[in-house]
Amino acid sequence: MKLKNKIICCLLLTGCGVLRVEAQIGEHRNDFSVGFNAGYVLSTVGFVPKVNQKQHSGITGGLSLSYKSEKYFSTICSILTEVNYAQLGWKEDILDNKDQPVINALTGQAEHYSRTIDYIQVPVFAHLAWGKEYKGANFFVNLGPQFGYMLRESTDMNFAFDQRNMQDRVNPVVAQDTMAVSKKFDYGIAVGLGLAYSHPKMGHFLLEARYYYGLANIYGSSKRDYFSKSNHGNIVIKAAYLFDITRTKRKNNHQ
Repeated sequence: MKLKNKIICCLLLTGCGVLRVEAQIGEHRNDFSVGFNAGYVLSTVGFVPKVNQKQHSGITGGLSLSYKSEKYFSTICSILTEVNYAQLGWKEDILDNKDQPVINALTGQAEHYSRTIDYIQVPVFAHLAWGKEYKGANFFVNLGPQFGYMLRESTDMNFAFDQRNMQDRVNPVVAQDTMAVSKKFDYGIAVGLGLAYSHPKMGHFLLEARYYYGLANIYGSSKRDYFSKSNHGNIVIKAAYLFDITRTKRKNNHQ
């Protein structure tokens, strides 16, 4: 918990310091934009003890809101937040000691198991961009905390729990298969890199690759719990479109 608190405090202090400097010497902006986003999520859960996994795939999408407040030298500074629906989870890689799929004796098929966990997520980013501001392309970085709340979970499997082929499995950790998520609230840190194209009449088009590291666990992590760690980690590829609600009047809107 101490490490988590230090990371969060550092991000908050850094953000406050940047906003304070920008408020003093930056070129003021008052641009508010809204829109929507959609994308694809590849996720895993960081189990300790380890669970062998492949990437679990899902979708994400929702509402985007952006407030541009300053331009500090060549850096365009905004606050970007989203309210998203996202499909996270894990997909087990069930192999034997020869790295071959484990076959279920009853069905004759390779065993598979995956858990999908649906969330409402709210990231709050410092959005820093370099390049054309109103007409043209720019490169941007997103960095900030993300909060989530679990809506529901579902399981996809092709074997009965009491008929698993445990004899051939190279990884004997299976406790997670029968455990419901006990910690519905999630939080962590996300960072994204992307490209944006802006047009004064058409709006803003963004393409981004984002990584999220969860600081919370989906299961209890005390000494009496089975897992000491069970945090989310995911990669998101998403596109967004935003249009301006308010925009500061300037002499050179093509920059």
